[in-house]
Amino acid sequence: MNRPSPLTDPQGEVRELSSKDLKAMRSIEALPDSLRRKIGQRGEQKAPTKERITIRLSREVVETFRATGDGWQTRVDAALQDWLSDHKPAA
Repeated sequence: MNRPSPLTDPQGEVRELSSKDLKAMRSIEALPDSLRRKIGQRGEQKAPTKERITIRLSREVVETFRATGDGWQTRVDAALQDWLSDHKPAA
């Protein structure tokens, strides 16, 4: 991989930037993988995709699950999965 030339000269002055320099600055590919994820670039999804829906739940249920902290929606999903293992939804 070609190393980009330094942005400053030996006296510490910023050199004139070329269009190639500016393009490289905008390119997300120049960042390491760890930083790409932090700025919104997601990798391949590891778990099956969940479906985004709108659902109306009682205030008590929502407040109780929200009080458990981050990941509360995942815990609601787990509770519903658990319920489905023992029950059949009404038609």
